[in-house]
Amino acid sequence: MPVRYSRWRLIVAVILLLLFIALLVAGRLLHWDDQLRLYWSERSVTAEQRAAGIWLPDYELALETTLAGLEDDETSGLTWNPMTGTLFTVTGKHPQLIEFTPAGVVLRRIALTGFSDPEAVEAMGDGRLAIVDERRRLVAVFFLEPDVESLDLDDLASYDLGFADAGNKGFEGLAWNPRTQRLLLAKERDPQGLFELPFPGEDGAVGALEALANQPLLVRDLSSVAIDPHSGHTLLLSDESRLLVELDLQGQPRSFISLFGGLNGLVQGIEQAEGVAMDGEGNIYVVGEPNRFYVFSRKR
Repeated sequence: MPVRYSRWRLIVAVILLLLFIALLVAGRLLHWDDQLRLYWSERSVTAEQRAAGIWLPDYELALETTLAGLEDDETSGLTWNPMTGTLFTVTGKHPQLIEFTPAGVVLRRIALTGFSDPEAVEAMGDGRLAIVDERRRLVAVFFLEPDVESLDLDDLASYDLGFADAGNKGFEGLAWNPRTQRLLLAKERDPQGLFELPFPGEDGAVGALEALANQPLLVRDLSSVAIDPHSGHTLLLSDESRLLVELDLQGQPRSFISLFGGLNGLVQGIEQAEGVAMDGEGNIYVVGEPNRFYVFSRKR
């Protein structure tokens, strides 16, 4: 075999190897592996199951806007409050509770004194709100009065969530499950997982934090959670995987959408998704740092 021919074969082989490595790296960076696994699980979902759940492939972006005046505050966490017809988020740099409309118009800001790193907020259905402080490893619960301008952690009922060594990898997601009367909490990572907090317990007090059974969540981190009031299914938001995932009542993946640009109506994509909520009409709301707001609705 001529030496020149052997060299060309070697060059082609090296180029093909480099292309293969580049595809692997790109797939890892773009989290194609996460999406392929979820796509595979979607294929087994029946038409009846789709109708009974959320079925995220039916959703597309309906609104993208900026929450005015919050550029330096880094929104994190999101909840829909059916009693007020408004949304609430929290900010970390300058701890605040923010109320705004489904169109993204900020209505009021409430200073959170004593909070270190609020990461999640949830409306509990009876007028109470709950806020998770990741760094202090606690959840605070309170009634929010219409004219309140500030809240002091020392004046609120709060409950220790444990994981003293979690640091900045603690609880970032919070959702109220009206069916079980429990708070659902999502721990970001190390270990990643979903937990339930009976609220209140059988004796009228908060129960013990309980880890849900191990399950393949198929995402790299957990940024936020929400529960569909109709189906009871859970929405998982992952910043690192750039995914929004639906889990069924057994905690198994049912559907997903990607948050990359060019998909589902997104042009630029969601750079750092930090909060998800869902209203009674099935609209899905997402906030991303520092102050971007997105609304996804079912395709017509």
